[in-house]
Amino acid sequence: MSVSASFSFPTPIIFGAGTLAELPERLQKLGVTRPLVVTDPGLLPTSAYKKLANVLGHSIRGWALFSEVHPNPVETDVIKGAATYRQEQCDGVIAFGGGSALDVGKAVRLLVKRPELNLAEFDWRETWSGLAPCVCIPTTAGTGSEVGRSSVIVIEKTRRKAVLFNPALLAALVVLDPELTVDLPPKLTAATGADALTHCIESFTSPQFHPLCDGIALEGIHLGVKALPCAVRDGQNLEARGIMLMVAAMGAVAFQKDLGATHSLAHPLSTVCGLHHGLANALCLPVVMRFNASRKSGLYRRVGLACGLDLVKVSNSEADRATIEFITNLLLEIGITPGLRAHGVTEAHVEAMTPQAFADGCHATNPVPVTAEDLRSLYLQAL
Repeated sequence: MSVSASFSFPTPIIFGAGTLAELPERLQKLGVTRPLVVTDPGLLPTSAYKKLANVLGHSIRGWALFSEVHPNPVETDVIKGAATYRQEQCDGVIAFGGGSALDVGKAVRLLVKRPELNLAEFDWRETWSGLAPCVCIPTTAGTGSEVGRSSVIVIEKTRRKAVLFNPALLAALVVLDPELTVDLPPKLTAATGADALTHCIESFTSPQFHPLCDGIALEGIHLGVKALPCAVRDGQNLEARGIMLMVAAMGAVAFQKDLGATHSLAHPLSTVCGLHHGLANALCLPVVMRFNASRKSGLYRRVGLACGLDLVKVSNSEADRATIEFITNLLLEIGITPGLRAHGVTEAHVEAMTPQAFADGCHATNPVPVTAEDLRSLYLQAL
C-alpha cells in the first residue's frame, strides 16, 4: 500500500450522567479562574443552563456570560463574544449548547488572541498555538462540534458559511452529560440525531483513506439507528440520550475523513432558507444516497450491515436499495417530514442555492463526482 496519511484523536472527554459536577475541578486543572460561558438565548430558561449556573455559582468565584449566538452563527457573534471576553477579563471559555454555541465559543478565542483578524481572511495554515482553554459542553447530540477542529461561521460579506479550521481549535475538555439533553424537544432530538447519522454515513462512504474513522463511523451508525428512535420517543431515557451524545462525537471524529454531497446541499439550505442544519441533512440524505448508489453499486452494503440488515448474500444493488429504504423509514419514524417544499423551500431557492452548493468543498470527497447540474437536480428531487 502506497498511501501516506496522518491520524489524531486527542480530545479529552468525560462521559456520563452527572459528570457536569466535575467541571469546577477540571477548570482548576486547566488554570481557568474566570470563564466566559458562550451560549444562545434559548438555553437561558432551560434546566440544563440552570444546572451549569448552579455548578459554576457554587464553585467559581466569578464567571461571565455571552448569550447572543444565532441558530446559524454569524461573524458578529464571534466579534461580540470576543469583546465580552476581553471586557470581563476572562481566562477561558465554556462553550455550552448546540453546535452553533460550540462553534462560536471555539472561534471567540481566535479574536481574543488577534483582535484585528478578519474572519473572512482566516488562514488555516497559520500557527494558532496559545489559544485560551475551551471546555465544550453539548446540550444536543448532533454536530459533534465539541470534538471538532473547526468552527462553521456565516461571514457577513459573503453571507456564506465559512469553515475556520485549525487543530488549535480543539477543546481542552469535553463534557458529555446526558442529563443536559433530556429537555431537548422531539423535533430537535430528531434533527440533531439525523445530523450525527449523516456524518457517520457520509464519512464512511468518502473515498479518503482513514480506516480508524471508518470503524468509528460504522459503530456510530450501529449505535445511532437503535438509540435515536428511543431518544425521540422518550426524552428522559438517559441511556439513549447518552448513546446519542457518543454517536454525535463519533460522527464528528469520523468526518476528519471528510464528508460528501449531502453536506454541500445542506449548507445553503441553512444560509438561504434558514433550515436547521440537521434537518437539511436529513431531507437531502436519501436523495444523495440514491444518486451515489446509481453510480457506484454496493456502496452502502456495510452501512446496511451496521444498521442490522441481513445483506451478506444479496446483490450489490439490493444491498443499496435495502439500506436506503431503511434510512428513509428511520427518518420517517423519528418524525421528519420528507420533501423540501414542506419546509418552505421553492424552485426559486434552488436556483440561488446551486452555485453555493457547488462552491462548497464537501462534495469534493463525495464517493462519486458531482457537477453543479447534478446538485441542482438533487435539490429538485428533494423538493
